[in-house]
Amino acid sequence: MAYHIEEDAIGPVKVPNDVLWGPQTQRSHENFKIGGRMPYPVIKAILHIKKAAALTNANLGELSQAKADLIVKTVDELLTGKYQDQFPLVVYQTGSGTQTNMNVNEVIAHLAAKIQPDLPLLPNDDINHSQSSNDTFPTAMAIAAFLETVKLLPILKHVKATFDQKAQDYKDVIKIGRTHLQDATPMTVGQEISGWASGIQHNIDYLELNLPTLLELPIGGTAVGTGLNTAPDYDVEVVKKLAELYGVSFVNAPNKFQGMAEHSGLNMVHSVLKTLSADLVKIGNDIRFLASGPRAGYGEFNIPANEPGSSIMPGKVNPTQIEALTMVAATVFGHDATINFAASQGNFEMNVYKPVIIATYLDSVSLLQESIQSWDDKLVAGLTINADRMKALVDQSLMTVTALSPHIGYETSAHIAQKAQKEGTTLREAAIASGKITAADFDKWVVPADMTHPRIK
Repeated sequence: MAYHIEEDAIGPVKVPNDVLWGPQTQRSHENFKIGGRMPYPVIKAILHIKKAAALTNANLGELSQAKADLIVKTVDELLTGKYQDQFPLVVYQTGSGTQTNMNVNEVIAHLAAKIQPDLPLLPNDDINHSQSSNDTFPTAMAIAAFLETVKLLPILKHVKATFDQKAQDYKDVIKIGRTHLQDATPMTVGQEISGWASGIQHNIDYLELNLPTLLELPIGGTAVGTGLNTAPDYDVEVVKKLAELYGVSFVNAPNKFQGMAEHSGLNMVHSVLKTLSADLVKIGNDIRFLASGPRAGYGEFNIPANEPGSSIMPGKVNPTQIEALTMVAATVFGHDATINFAASQGNFEMNVYKPVIIATYLDSVSLLQESIQSWDDKLVAGLTINADRMKALVDQSLMTVTALSPHIGYETSAHIAQKAQKEGTTLREAAIASGKITAADFDKWVVPADMTHPRIK
C-alpha cells in the first residue's frame, strides 16, 4: 500500500495515500480493531459542531472569516454522506471519544486542502479551535440521541392509532377477561385493545416529557468544564448556532461540569426506552397467546400469515413479528444495564465510557424504530378476531357468576360456580338447581354485555 509520512505529537506515522485522515486517526485505526464503527449519527453531529464552532469563532474574532468559510464548505461536502468510509474508528477506543473527534478534525483538514490548497487548515488549532473532545463528544452524544429518538415518536403514534382503530372496530364484541391466566369477568375486545393503545400512549408521554433533557449541550466547557481557551460568550453563541443549524431548541447545559462528567440525561431517557420495551413485551405476549392455535390454543385472535412457520410442518403460521419485537426488547434491556453501569463510571471531571453509552443508546433507538414499524405494518394492522370462539367461551364461563354476588352473596355464588364445574353443567343450570335463584332472575342478572359496562345505580 502506498503511503506518506505525517507527524503528530508522538512522532511520524505512515498514512495511506488514498485516505483523508491523518496520524491520530491512523494510530487509533491500528491500535483498536475491536467491534464496529462509531455510529454515523455521532459523526454527523460532530461535523455540525465543527461548522457551528467555525462560524462562532469567526463572529467572535477568534478565526479568520476565510478559514471559517472553508471549514463550513468542507463540512457541508462531508455531510452529503459521500465520505462515510473516512470515519473508520470503532466504538471501543478511548472513553472520551477523543480519537473520533480528531478523526473528524483531520478529515476536514485534508479535504479542505483538496478544495482550497492555498489555505491550509490545522486540525487542532483551526478546526478544533475553542473546543476539546471532552465537551465536543458529549455534545455530539446529546444531539445524536435527541435527533434519533424523536424519530421514534411518529412510529409510536402510528401504532397507537392502529390499536385505536382496532378497539373501535371490535368495541361491541364480548369476550372473557383473564387474570392469573384464569377466567375472569366479561369485557369487550375493544376494551382489551384500548389498554394496549393506552400503554403505547403512556410511553409517548414519557418520551415527550423526558426528551428535553437531551437538549442541554455542554459545548464550551473545553477540558474540564471551565471553558479554558474560549472567547467570552462562545458557549452561548455556539449553542445558538447549533439550534439554528438544526432547527431544534438546544440550550446551554446549566452546569458544564455535570454535562461532561455525567450522562444522566441519556441514562434517564434510555430508561424510558426500557420501559417501552417492557410494555411491548407484555402487549406482544398478550397478542401471541390470544392468537395461539389455531385449534389447540386460545384461538381468539388471528395474526397475518406472512411466511411459512415451519420447515417440517406444512401450513404452520407463527407470530414472527412478535418474536422479533421481543428479541429487540431483550437487547434494549441489556443495553440499559450497559448504560447504567457506564453512566456510573464518571471519574472526577469526565465520564470515560462515552462511546459505549452513545453506541448502545443509538442501537436501542434504531432497533425499536425498525421493529415497531414492522410489527405495526405486518401484524397489528392485519389483526382480526374469532368472534364465534369468543362467544362460545363467554357462554361456557363460570366467572359470569360474579353478577349474582350482589343478589345472593359471594359464598352462595361460589358454591354455584363450583357445582357447575364439578358436574360439568352450565352456570345457569347449576344456579337454577341450587334453588337460590329462578331462571328469570338469572337471565335478568347474568347479562355479559351489561357486565362490560356496569350500570350506575
